[in-house]
Amino acid sequence: MLTTDFPIGSPCWIDLGSPDIPATAGFYNQVFGWTFLEIPGTGGYGFVQLDGRTVGAIGHLDQGARSAWTTYFRTADADATAKAAEQAGATVRVPPSDVMQEGRFAALTDPQGADFAVWQAGSTKGLDAVSEEGALVWAELHTSAPDVAFAFYEKLFGWRVENFEPSPGMSYRVVSTAEGDQQATSFGGIAPTMAPAQPSAWTPYFATADVDARVAKATAAGGSVLMGPENVKNVGRIAWVADPNGAPFALIKGDPNQA
Repeated sequence: MLTTDFPIGSPCWIDLGSPDIPATAGFYNQVFGWTFLEIPGTGGYGFVQLDGRTVGAIGHLDQGARSAWTTYFRTADADATAKAAEQAGATVRVPPSDVMQEGRFAALTDPQGADFAVWQAGSTKGLDAVSEEGALVWAELHTSAPDVAFAFYEKLFGWRVENFEPSPGMSYRVVSTAEGDQQATSFGGIAPTMAPAQPSAWTPYFATADVDARVAKATAAGGSVLMGPENVKNVGRIAWVADPNGAPFALIKGDPNQA
């Protein structure tokens, strides 16, 4: 289960690149009730919060990039992790850089083309809230080469894996951090892409008690439904949605760690 202890290798932060930060913040406010708090001196980057607790962030979209959520994984050494990732075939999009006294990060693209980032904590360890209503609860990688992808992240973070078959013929890998009880420290999954043309990507899942109601709010606010809502045996009720800029995210009712 994802917790704010954020052991090494676990998701600890998410942010979204947007071509229109105020409009994007407004969309997520309608869907989740998030409020946006711009950080002075950052060029528009700001936190999205629930009851004053940070659950993510929104910033300007890089030129030529598509709008998407980026998942950050905790590391003890951003420079060493970026170097190891590059040696294993990844691309370093943003070299290790300090974020004032908050921490140090690097933005990377794995060998299959999925963007992610790493975070070395300074005064900020990670998000203020996870695994609760309207907050990050699960991170999922869809990739054209699940075995190769897992081997890459296993080498980088020491992840462990448990194979799971939610339905006959469907392959899914539940991933956990290197230390601690394997089931208790599971935080995400790796699965094949759902269509041949689908790019490899990490997608955040947000917890909700009512998937259908959140989907209705998303579509009313200009989003679109990519999949579901539907029940998945031993997992819960899920849906995939895209915000008005096309950034995908998922909704889940239930505990994916019970999968």
